[in-house]
Amino acid sequence: SSGGSAAAVAARIAPAATATDTGGSIRQPAALCGVTGFKPTYGRVSRYGMVAFASSLDQGGVISISAEDAALVLGAMAGFDPADSTSVDRPVPDYAATLAQPLKGLRIGLLKEFFEKGLDPENERCIRAALAVYEKQGAVLREVSLPNLPSSVPVYYVVAPAECSSNLARFDGVRFGYRCSEPRDLMDLYKRSRGEGFGAEVKRRILTGTYVLSAGYFDAYYLQAQKARKLISDDFASAFRDVDFVAGPTTPSPAFGIGQKTSDPIEMYLNDIYTIGANLAGLPAISIPCGFVRDLPVGLQLVAPPLAEGPLLKVAHHFQRATD
Repeated sequence: SSGGSAAAVAARIAPAATATDTGGSIRQPAALCGVTGFKPTYGRVSRYGMVAFASSLDQGGVISISAEDAALVLGAMAGFDPADSTSVDRPVPDYAATLAQPLKGLRIGLLKEFFEKGLDPENERCIRAALAVYEKQGAVLREVSLPNLPSSVPVYYVVAPAECSSNLARFDGVRFGYRCSEPRDLMDLYKRSRGEGFGAEVKRRILTGTYVLSAGYFDAYYLQAQKARKLISDDFASAFRDVDFVAGPTTPSPAFGIGQKTSDPIEMYLNDIYTIGANLAGLPAISIPCGFVRDLPVGLQLVAPPLAEGPLLKVAHHFQRATD
C-alpha cells in the first residue's frame, strides 16, 4: 500500500515520504526499491486521518533515503494525539541526537525461522554479509527462535481481513469515499459504489473477513487467530530478554515481475512472511538496503522492543555509515 511512497523516494522525487504499514507495507516496498523503511511501535505515530484497514495492525511511518532522514521525519511525526485513542502518551525523544552514539555490547539475534526455508540463497548471502558488518563493529550475533512465528501469515490473514471487513463497511457511497454515478435506487448505490470502488484484492479480503466473523466461524477462526497472535508476541518478548534486536531478511526474494504473482494470492501472501510478526506484536521495525541480487536491491530487517525507535534507528545509521 506504500509502494508509491517507496518509488517516489527511490526515484529521488522526494527525500522522504509518509507511509503506512499493516503487514509490511512500509518495509517491503522499501526493501524492493533500495531505500529505508521505518515502522514505529504501534501507537507511536497517530493514525488519525488514515483510512483504517486493520485498526489493531495499521501504523504510520516513514520511507526515506537513510536512517538519519527517518529519524528527523519521525521526530516530527511521533507523539500523543488526543484524536487517536490508540496513541501512546509518552515523550518523544530526539531521535537524530542519539544516532552517533557507539554500539557498545550490541546483541543481535538471528531469527532461526527466517533462514530455514523459502529464502532466496542470494538474498541470504546479502543478509549475512550485512550482519558481518555489525560483527566488525563489535556486535555479538546469536541465533534466537520464535517457534510460533511461522503461524504469522495465517494469523494475519484472519485478523486483518476481519478488521478490514468491519472498517470498510462504512464505504457505502453515502458517507465516505467513492460514489457511483446515477444510481437507480439505494441498493444499486451500495452495490455499484462498492463494486466499482474496491479492487479485486480488497474485495477478496472483505469476503474473507466477513466469513471468519460470521456465526459459527468466529470461534473457529478469529478467536483462535487472536490466541496465536498472543503467542507470537510472547515469543518476541522472550527473545528480547537475550538480545537487543532481532534481524533477518525483509523479503524472501528480490522484486518479482509486474503481475507475476497476482494469479496466485497464496504465493503473494507468503511474501509477507518476514514482516507480519512485527505488526502482530506492535513492535518497531526497519528495513535498510544491504546489497543487490541481479541488480535488484535486498533489504535487511531489524526489529526492536516496544518504543525502542531511537536505538533501532541508531543501529541502522551505523550500518549505513560503515557501508556504501
